[in-house]
Amino acid sequence: MSERWSESCYLYINYQVVDINQLFFLFPARSFNVQKAETVCSLMSGPDLTFPQVIEKYVSGGMCGYDREGSPIWYDVIGPLDPKGLLLSATKQDFLKTKIRHTEMLRQECQRQTEKLGKNIEAITLIYDCEGLGLKHIWKPAIEAYGEVSLLLTPELHVPEWICAPRMFPMAYNLIKHFLCEETRRKIIVLGSNWQQVLRTHIDPEQLPVVYGGTLTDPDGDPRCRTMIKYGGTVPRSYYVQDSVKVQYDNSVTISRGSVFQLDSDVTAAGSLLRWQFASDGADIGFGVYRRTKEGGGQEVADMLQVLPSQRYNAHLVPEDSCLTCPEPGVYVLCFDNSYSILQSKRVSYKVEVLPPADGQTQSQRSRGDVRLQ
Repeated sequence: MSERWSESCYLYINYQVVDINQLFFLFPARSFNVQKAETVCSLMSGPDLTFPQVIEKYVSGGMCGYDREGSPIWYDVIGPLDPKGLLLSATKQDFLKTKIRHTEMLRQECQRQTEKLGKNIEAITLIYDCEGLGLKHIWKPAIEAYGEVSLLLTPELHVPEWICAPRMFPMAYNLIKHFLCEETRRKIIVLGSNWQQVLRTHIDPEQLPVVYGGTLTDPDGDPRCRTMIKYGGTVPRSYYVQDSVKVQYDNSVTISRGSVFQLDSDVTAAGSLLRWQFASDGADIGFGVYRRTKEGGGQEVADMLQVLPSQRYNAHLVPEDSCLTCPEPGVYVLCFDNSYSILQSKRVSYKVEVLPPADGQTQSQRSRGDVRLQ
C-alpha cells in the first residue's frame, strides 16, 4: 500500500449554502421535521455563541481558495481529528454550533464573491481529506454525533459526488450510510488514483494547496496552508470532562476479586468488525481479546491465540469504545480481567457487536477503478 491514494480518502462535494434564517423552511421541505429546524434556530439565537478552547484548537478544517466557478472551498481534514478526545471535552451542542458558524461564514463568503465577480455565487466546494482514516474515527458515540449533526445541517441539496477511498472506507461508510437518504447514497462515486486530476478539473492549481496537487502555499511556503486550514491533533486529557459522553450498555456483570469474565463472540466471516464498549465502576479493569483455536468451550485463555494483548483500562474515568477487524472467522473471546485485584470486585457494563465486512462486490470493483456506492 505504498501509493498515496490507497491510504487517502478525498470526498468532493459541491452544495448550495443558504441563509441560517432559511434553515427553518429548508428542513421541513426535506423531511417535514419542524422540530429539527427549530433546534438549529434556537442554537443560533442564544446569547452565548462562544466556543470551548478545545474546539477552537482541535477541530480541524478551514476555508482555502476558490473553485473555477468562484465558489469558496472548505476542507474537512479527518485523519488527524481526535473524535473521542473532542467528545470527552465538549458537548454535541458545541459541535453543532461550530458547524452552524462555519456554514454562516461560508454563506457570507459567497455573498462577497457575488459582489466581487458580478454573478450569483450560491454554492461551495467541500473536500473531505480522510488520509489516516482509522478505527478511532468509527468510535460509536462519534458516529452517532456525526449523524445528529448531519441530519440537522445536511439538507438534500448537499450532495456528495466523488470519493477516493482507503481500505478503511468501506467499513466506515457502512456505519454512516444509514444517516444518508437513498438519493444521496446513489450520488456517491468512489474514485481511483486520479483524485488529484479530478480536483484540478474543478479547481485551478493556483487555488489548490500543494498537498492536494496544486501550487498554492502559505506566505511562508507551507504546502499545507496551515494559516487557513487547521489540522487538529490529539486532544490532551487535561481537557476531558468526566461523564461528558453517555453510553447505553446492553449488559452488566460483577467480576469478583481475583476473577476473570470471558465473553464469546461468534465471527462468521473474515473481515468482520468486532466492536466493544465498556465502563467499570470505581476502579480500572483489565481487558484483552483472544481467539479459540479448538472447538468447544473448555480451552484456557493461555492456550488461545492472542489477538489484543490484555492491559488495564481506566474505564471508570473514561468509557472504553474500540474495535478490531477479524482476519478470519472463529470464536473470539473478550476477557475482562480482575485477577490482579485481591480486595475489590468490579462491576462492568458492556456492549459487544459484530459488524459484517464491507460488501465483497464493492471491494473488488474498487480495486479496478471507479465505482458508485449504493
